[in-house]
Amino acid sequence: MDQFYAQLNAPTPLIKAEALRQAQLQMLQGQMTIRDGAIANLDLPPGLAQYDLDLTHPFYWSGFTLVGSPW
Repeated sequence: MDQFYAQLNAPTPLIKAEALRQAQLQMLQGQMTIRDGAIANLDLPPGLAQYDLDLTHPFYWSGFTLVGSPW
């Protein structure tokens, strides 16, 4: 979700549907991982910080859908 909102807040923002697609592709391509208690630049709560996860599996990124106008 961090990447989704970062895409929407970019200087040249994408439409919502494309921002979601880009965030999902980053996870699918292995550009987003949980390592050393952080995901991207965000520190995780202690309960999650203990895990190192590969987020390429659809379990992690496919559940996000866009509801409403894609624009």
